[in-house]
Amino acid sequence: MSHDIPSSHLEKSLMSALFTPIKLRGLALANRVMVAPMCQYSAENGEANDWHFTHINTLALSGAAMFCIEATHVEAIGRITPGCLGLWNDATEAALKPILASVRKHSKTAVAMQIAHAGRKGSSHVPWNGGQLIPISEGGWQTVAPSAVPHKEGEAAPLALDAAGLARIRDAFASAAKRADRLGIDALEVHGAHGYLLHQFLSPIANKRTDQYGGSLQNRMRYPLEVFDAVRAAFPADKPIGVKVSATDWVEGGWDLAQTIEFAKELKKRGVDWIDASSGGVSPLQKIPLSPGYQVPFAQAIKEAVGVNTIAIGLITEAKQAEEIVASGKADMVALARGMLYDPRWGWHAAAELGGQVQAPPQYWRSQPSTQKALFGTTTFGAR
Repeated sequence: MSHDIPSSHLEKSLMSALFTPIKLRGLALANRVMVAPMCQYSAENGEANDWHFTHINTLALSGAAMFCIEATHVEAIGRITPGCLGLWNDATEAALKPILASVRKHSKTAVAMQIAHAGRKGSSHVPWNGGQLIPISEGGWQTVAPSAVPHKEGEAAPLALDAAGLARIRDAFASAAKRADRLGIDALEVHGAHGYLLHQFLSPIANKRTDQYGGSLQNRMRYPLEVFDAVRAAFPADKPIGVKVSATDWVEGGWDLAQTIEFAKELKKRGVDWIDASSGGVSPLQKIPLSPGYQVPFAQAIKEAVGVNTIAIGLITEAKQAEEIVASGKADMVALARGMLYDPRWGWHAAAELGGQVQAPPQYWRSQPSTQKALFGTTTFGAR
């Protein structure tokens, strides 16, 4: 005995999970792919320039539903390197305006921004010049941190933040959020990972405070949660805000997944819209077992334990790999960095492979392969 399967069911079963829509507050995304924030170390006094214009406009046409601008620092001493992007004054805000205007003219991708403070990992050389701490005598600056503990043995110690410093940085995050909204940014990601300031507060490796911001897990979470609350209050209620976390320090006695889950629970109470699950960065003693998708289990564990949207990252390069992550429910979205740099049309190619559709400007519609005429949702291109 045979049964006919309704065509609607067949279509649903064949639909790519990666290319189904998702809504984050008032932001509707056409697919589950984000271009991850990638430091370019190419700004001047925190100001974006022609490099950022080319970089951002190129990847805004990748087919990803959302592009996230690189770690954008909330004060000058919060930069990782002298070449890092910032959003702390009128000049840094103005430098981004023409770039975003161009993106909006040619792309329908949502534009997010990661806002950050490097803490004790600031005042560093760019990676291609070694990435080590720049002494003040050589043009560096005095870094700050939860405690006067250097990131690396032999480096100059950061200054431990006092009450005034904590308030200044918290207010700087809120101010950056307001500037981002003025620029028309659609979403924010608060950087709480990779050994930067907010991660430094979370990790007992970097946080040796004995006041209300150190010691217990509740105390170590306090300042990052205060910063999130300040950002949430400063950004429109219909625009989403996520948080990037390092789910483990990969060091014995450091921050770990169990603590990350507790942090995510507190963020969920405060209305966080996603958790971007990364790892490492707070100690040079870390031992990271790299392999394709090695961080996906963190996103899955957080999603299952907390019930919050998660973004999976880390050596995700293949379309079928990304599809499996979303289709199996391990994460709600994926974010690609190096893979997007290597293939700036990754989203197009993934959609072609998985049977999805992406948006592209009409100037590029003729690029559709003869076997993929529905890739851009259009089948004609008039010419005579």
